[in-house]
Amino acid sequence: MTLSDRAPSTQPQRVDLDKLKAYLVNSLTQEFENNPPSIKHRRQAAIDTLEVVYKRTNLNLDQSIRAQLFRDVLDELLGYGPIQSLLDEDSVSEVMVNGPDDVYVERGGKLVKTNVKFDNDDHVLQVIDRIILPLGRRVDADNPTVDARLPDGSRVNAIIPPVAIDGPSITIRKFAKEKLTFQQLVNFGSITEHMADFLRACVVSRLNIVISGGTGSGKTTLLNILSSFIPEDERIVTIEDAAELQLHQDHIVRLETKPPNVEGIGSVSIRDLVRNSLRMRPDRIIVGEVRGGEALDMLQAMNTGHDGSLTTAHANTPRDSLSRLETMALMSGLDMPLKVIREQIASAIDLIVQQSRMKDGSRKVTYITEVAGMEGDTIVMTDIFKFEQTGIAPDGKVIGELKPTGIRPLFSDRLAAAGFKLTAQIFGAASTDMLESSRSELRRRRK
Repeated sequence: MTLSDRAPSTQPQRVDLDKLKAYLVNSLTQEFENNPPSIKHRRQAAIDTLEVVYKRTNLNLDQSIRAQLFRDVLDELLGYGPIQSLLDEDSVSEVMVNGPDDVYVERGGKLVKTNVKFDNDDHVLQVIDRIILPLGRRVDADNPTVDARLPDGSRVNAIIPPVAIDGPSITIRKFAKEKLTFQQLVNFGSITEHMADFLRACVVSRLNIVISGGTGSGKTTLLNILSSFIPEDERIVTIEDAAELQLHQDHIVRLETKPPNVEGIGSVSIRDLVRNSLRMRPDRIIVGEVRGGEALDMLQAMNTGHDGSLTTAHANTPRDSLSRLETMALMSGLDMPLKVIREQIASAIDLIVQQSRMKDGSRKVTYITEVAGMEGDTIVMTDIFKFEQTGIAPDGKVIGELKPTGIRPLFSDRLAAAGFKLTAQIFGAASTDMLESSRSELRRRRK
């Protein structure tokens, strides 16, 4: 007996909602195959058809149950199945599917397990296909991983067996609909007014800046904000794996990597795009993230007239970020002594901005560090601002203070030349004669 043969139900709670949902999805799929609606009217056509198909069942479900059932059916047919409701939540910043029964989200910097479930591994695979096929991507046993960008800008990573041992996995980093501002970061306690003023001056004054941080620490968000300070009359070339930056300047060229085709050829890497960007007469080059040999190309660009370039790198401290840059530069395949690479880094990079996700889920700029040059074989670094943690509150909130170290950066003259005469108050009043003496000595060595 089909659902349409049933008499009106006086006990709707006994209806197998999973079977009813499957019936409705299959019926709508058949209707659309026979009479495909236009893309523009697809959702309304689905709603109208769903009402008709539901009436055929002669069921009388409670209004709230029926509304949830209809949402689930529409999500399954037009959206991304069980996780569509999570993607629609403004409070959710990331969705992680570890398997049919393990779906997590990030809310307010905290990972939370949800009660959302898929039917089985095949159901997860169906949603993966629904996500990536319209984007021209594919995933199979021979190519079990895929990175893609959704139409709204969200980043998607999917990985399937045999490399995903416990079943297919999906990770979606949601695209922020509203671009954050420095003032909002100040309000969140992620940065201070003085730090914001300093960073604004550094961007406008064309310093080369690396934003360092761990996964999910907010590097791209900060890169987005810093990029907004680039003057309108400059030509900007952005290079990303998946385009996320939301720049509002007029003169922008956005470049995005390309995966290989079915034959395994035709890929365009970050490194290819960095090299190509040098022929595009850029005033600024912004690389979403350096991960490999393109680090050397980026350093050479910074050293050859492309001041004011910005990029991000995965690292837990400013010193670690320089070590990462050394390692990535060595991945370029060029046989260069380590000291030469360090000299490239020391002359190219002016500032490291360390972004961190704290234990309570909050995100803060924990260091703003100047790359001050070389001393022997070592790159000299000086903290200009830093976060000092003093404890943890009973509710788990991290207690601490963002404050200046009392040291003015060596590039203060460059800031002044660009019109930024930052007061001593911004850098703190703790400067001492000994510190000034040491900075003067370092200036002489660099000359």
